[in-house]
Amino acid sequence: MKETLSPYLASSFPTLFSLGHNPLILSIGIGLFLGLSFPPINASFLSFFGFIGLYQLVRLSRSYRHLAILSYPAFFVWNLGTTYWLIMASIPAGIAAIIANSAVMLLPMMVIRFIHHRYRLFVWAALFQAATWILYEYLHHHWDLAWPWLSVGNAWANHISVIQYISVTGHLGISFWVVFGSFLCAHWLQLPKKKGVKTTILIISIVLPPLISMISFGFMSKELQKLNGNQIEVVVVQPNYDSYQDYGGMRGIEEVLDSLFSLTLVQKKSGTELIVWPENAIDKPIQMDSWHARRIADSARVWQTNFIIGTGLYTIYPDQTPNLYRSNVNGLHYNVFNSTLFADSNGRLSRYDKAQLVPFVERFPFVEFLNKIDLFEWVDWGKHAGFGLGNETSMIKSPSGFISPGLVCYDSVFPSWNQAFVREGAQILTIITNDGWWGNSSGHIQHFAYARLRAIEFRRWVVRSANNGISGIISPDGSVNQKTKYWTRTSFSADVPLRNDLSFYTRWGDWLSMLCFFLVFLSVGYGWITRKRS
Repeated sequence: MKETLSPYLASSFPTLFSLGHNPLILSIGIGLFLGLSFPPINASFLSFFGFIGLYQLVRLSRSYRHLAILSYPAFFVWNLGTTYWLIMASIPAGIAAIIANSAVMLLPMMVIRFIHHRYRLFVWAALFQAATWILYEYLHHHWDLAWPWLSVGNAWANHISVIQYISVTGHLGISFWVVFGSFLCAHWLQLPKKKGVKTTILIISIVLPPLISMISFGFMSKELQKLNGNQIEVVVVQPNYDSYQDYGGMRGIEEVLDSLFSLTLVQKKSGTELIVWPENAIDKPIQMDSWHARRIADSARVWQTNFIIGTGLYTIYPDQTPNLYRSNVNGLHYNVFNSTLFADSNGRLSRYDKAQLVPFVERFPFVEFLNKIDLFEWVDWGKHAGFGLGNETSMIKSPSGFISPGLVCYDSVFPSWNQAFVREGAQILTIITNDGWWGNSSGHIQHFAYARLRAIEFRRWVVRSANNGISGIISPDGSVNQKTKYWTRTSFSADVPLRNDLSFYTRWGDWLSMLCFFLVFLSVGYGWITRKRS
């Protein structure tokens, strides 16, 4: 039996939904809309049309299998159009990631279809379905195949005036606003009479959050202009090394350090309190007690400043060994971590090991579980695990008072991990990254934009150092105060205010996701019981 579009849908959205008689073309169009909503295009309003279209695919589907067939092209085009740059680092890994993530996106669609056939009430059906998508995004942040890059809220990162409410909800609040509003609209379009309470509910749901945000944005901007609290002078270095050459094309670590110090001295002043070098600033692993680490520590002590440096760090286990280690050298077991090396103004060295590792590229997924069930030790899982996994929120605690983390690259797109640092006292957020693996593509633009979400969520100034760019300073309302050009060797200094206040989201975390979990559990459970009875 062939279903056709509601005449109301067709008349209201002729451009997109007149394609509904050809679901494949409709599905591809939906993917294009969702892809174009993300940076660098920033046509974020198209995400509403994309999800209205996804709901139409739910209506057109004859079974769960049919829905998977209809919606997979949309998700594939969305993933390909937004994260095509993954292929620039590794063609096989990039293609595999796009195909796999598109398949994972089918899971919430199955639940949304179930709810569609069990609930007919205007608001409740849309609420339960939106909660399903938000729960999916939350769970996709918290497993070994985590890929939060395509969270719907990320598409709105550059429209800061309408998303200030994420200091209460987190960026998943944007996702909820878009999906709930889209599904409400899709339900509303099917109504024979589009007047009355339901129309009012639809308008309020779409207009109220950005309206509140614009008012909040005005107050926040005035607050930041009047800010006269403590601040520190920061020097940010962007060395612009070629990531595909050893030592960035130089002859060794000594020459790399000479280059970094010379670029730092261009901006360093007597009052500089923090110097930030990017991820892979030293692109070959070193040891904490190496000559190179001691050179940095001596410079920090002499200059009376603090360093945040991205580098690989060896960890040797002379006595106790973890469950997973790479191999042994001269009888000693070791691991390599993608790390931040801290040097404070007294010359003390400490470290932070990256905790959110890119699946396959940096860490083999589920390797701990695979190692545990491999009772006969058929595979050397430690050898294939990749980087060691950090699990501590280590921070630099300056003798002068300020506290800062050194979040590494992928860490910065996980709000709950950032929250842990701010709750433990981080007064600014520092992000070091190397986005040069992707060339001059959309990847580095998106990554910089997502840092604006962290600034708003936690009401912290963000200091960002990227190997090839984009480096910059972002204020707590998401405004960009300073920004470098991509693929440029440069450095700059800035005065960065310190903040100690905690936003609602910092205090209460992912309360919206927990609420969505309850709504999905309630809707699916009740729907299953009534289905059995009927």
